[in-house]
Amino acid sequence: MVSVKYRQTVHITMTAPEQKVPLAVEWKDDHIVMLDQRMLPHDFVFENIHSVDKLAASITDMVVRGAPAIGIAAAYGMALAYVNGVDMDKAKEKLEASRPTAKDLFTAVDRIADVWTSGKDPVAAAIDYASEIEEACRTIGETGAELISKDMKILTHCNAGALATVYWGTALAPIRFAHYHGKKPYVFVDETRPRYQGARLTAWELRMEGIPNAIIVDNAAGHFMSRGEVDMVITGADRIAMNGDAANKIGTYEKAVVAHENGIPFYIAAPATTFDPTAESGDAIPIEERSQDEVLEWGGLRVGPEGAVARNPAFDVTPARYITGFITEKGVLKADEIKGVFGD
Repeated sequence: MVSVKYRQTVHITMTAPEQKVPLAVEWKDDHIVMLDQRMLPHDFVFENIHSVDKLAASITDMVVRGAPAIGIAAAYGMALAYVNGVDMDKAKEKLEASRPTAKDLFTAVDRIADVWTSGKDPVAAAIDYASEIEEACRTIGETGAELISKDMKILTHCNAGALATVYWGTALAPIRFAHYHGKKPYVFVDETRPRYQGARLTAWELRMEGIPNAIIVDNAAGHFMSRGEVDMVITGADRIAMNGDAANKIGTYEKAVVAHENGIPFYIAAPATTFDPTAESGDAIPIEERSQDEVLEWGGLRVGPEGAVARNPAFDVTPARYITGFITEKGVLKADEIKGVFGD
C-alpha cells in the first residue's frame, strides 16, 4: 500500500479522465504545490513552495525533474517572484542556475520574463505556459501512437511520463495513447542509474495506467535487442540541437547505438520548448555533472569503498545519425527538418 504524506494538505487534481498520475507541479492561488518525486513510488509527499530560493533548490535536488516539468516549475517560479515582489533578474538568474542542461527551463524563464517586462500578468502567462505543454504532450501522444503497431515491444530510458512533463508525458505519451486504442504495447523499462527514475517512476506510471512492463537493468537492453525482443525505442530529451543531436539522461547514447546496430528504430519525443535554436550541434549543449555521492551511495548507505572517486554526468548527447525521428507536436520530424520548424 502506498502511503500519502502531506507537508500541508493539498487537493490532487487530474487534467482529464485518462490522467491517473497526480500532477507533479501546479499553481495554487499564490504559491506552487510540488510532488516530491524523490519519495516515489512508496510515499506521496507534497511541498508547498512560497519562495524562489526554495523552488530553485527543489529543482536542483530533483524534487521535480524532467525537462518539461522543470520548465513549468520555472514558469511558476517567475510568477512566484512577481507575486512576492522579488526582482525579476535575480529570480531569473537563480532559476537558470538550478539545472543547466534542460532547455525547457530557459525557454520558460525567458517567456515569463518577456511577459513581465511588457507589463502583462506573469501568473496568467505561467498558467498558459503549462496549458501549452499539456496540449503539446497530448499531440505528441496522438502522433506517436500512429508509429506503434499492435503488440509492439518498446524500450524506454529514464522517466518521460506525466511526472516529467506534468501532463501526459513525452516518451510515454505515445505508449499511453496506443494502450488506450487497444494496441497492447509492452514496455521494457531501463532502471536508469544512479537515481533509478525508470525503476521508481516509469514502472509506477505504467502500472497506474495498466500497461504491461518489465524493469530491466540498464546493461540488459542490448541483450533483449539482440534477441529480437525490442521493436522500438522511445526516449525523451532535455535539449535538442538544430542538427538533431539530443541530450537525454545518461545512458541514452548507448541505447541509440545498440538500437542502430540491431536495426531497431530509435525515436525521441519532445515538445518545441526542448529544441534549442542557439545550439547548432550537440557540442553546444551544456552537460550537468552532479554530486559523486549519487553514485557512491544509495538510500543513505555507502556502496563504493571509502576513498573511491566517482564521475556523475547526468546526461549524454546522442548524435542525430542514430535517431530515426523526433515525435513533436508539429509531427514526426527527421533531423534535417528540425531547423526549418524550430529554428529562429
